[in-house]
Amino acid sequence: MSNASWTWVGIALAVVLVGAGLWLLLSSRSSGRHASSRPSRDSFRSGQDDAPALKRMAVVVNPTKLEDDGSAQKGIVERVCAEQGWDVPVFLETEEHDVGFGQTRAALAEGVDVVCAFGGDGTVRAVAQEMVGSGVPIGLLPGGTGNLLARNLELPTDDLARAVEVAITGRNRHVDVGWMTLDPSDADLEEHVGEGATEGRRRHAFLVMAGLGLDAAIMSETSEQLKARIGWTAYVPAGLKNLLIERFKARLTLDGGQPMELRARTILVGNCGKLTGGINLMPDAEPDDGTLDVVVLSPKGIAAWASVVARVVTKSDRTTKTLDRFRCQQASIHVDHAQQIELDGDIVGEARHLEIEVQPRALIVRTEAGRPASVPADA
Repeated sequence: MSNASWTWVGIALAVVLVGAGLWLLLSSRSSGRHASSRPSRDSFRSGQDDAPALKRMAVVVNPTKLEDDGSAQKGIVERVCAEQGWDVPVFLETEEHDVGFGQTRAALAEGVDVVCAFGGDGTVRAVAQEMVGSGVPIGLLPGGTGNLLARNLELPTDDLARAVEVAITGRNRHVDVGWMTLDPSDADLEEHVGEGATEGRRRHAFLVMAGLGLDAAIMSETSEQLKARIGWTAYVPAGLKNLLIERFKARLTLDGGQPMELRARTILVGNCGKLTGGINLMPDAEPDDGTLDVVVLSPKGIAAWASVVARVVTKSDRTTKTLDRFRCQQASIHVDHAQQIELDGDIVGEARHLEIEVQPRALIVRTEAGRPASVPADA
């Protein structure tokens, strides 16, 4: 055998001897007097108080949407939380003069893991406005007749237990938030519309759609009692009554471009496209594409309205004098006389001038599947 071969044999024997020595040393330490002085992993826990804190849900609930005293519905929420290994949820009820803003701030201050809105679209809007940029997800529990954001995100709207489960175990989806800014000196605002004053101007969030004119008039004249009894068809009488209201003059400016002079019955700016009753007014709208969709309706008579309905039903994207569609990130709307304004079906008041912009992916919503595969990742 060559000298080189004997050299490698020597190296191999040395490695074996060193390894055996280390093994003996470690074995003696683990089985000798040192072993008894090393505490087990369980001994670091002195009982339930030292166990990791359970995750917790806060539910901002509109008490007018509860059945009877609400104990049955609250019981469902508590049961699902327990089944999923979560702590007992905390319920925060809205009030006449605070429809969810203050309650949401209180929930976030407690460091909860998810805040759920349990009420109508107005409750969802108030909760979402306070949660923008918080990093905490919002869960949507069915409590209203519309549940518009939940429908657009294909969340459960008739199964409370399943909705709670999604809020706990679902995937996060970052959605856009629309903001409407109003000048109080040029607007007559309802008392309940919320907070967000900045330099003398009022800034209000919306998740689904903002509008002025006909749609706001319909929302304003439809009673909550009728909606509770017959659902979305409650809007039909008010719609027929206001179908042929006088058109108003408007100046519409998109993304700082050239102003457009229009005559309209209603102007809608949407983050999502689906309305009450399954009507998809804005079929191209996606809640997380960083873009707002604008629809201007201006039919003169019944025949023109029939044409508009046909275009909506067939999802036609053709532009005509009765239905115009645009896309933008910012919109400025001036009208010749004050019009009623709605945000996600909630009447804000009346105004002649409004500024609207989108804040891309500013709100985290718990959904069943997260971002759908049909939406490009860089949309």
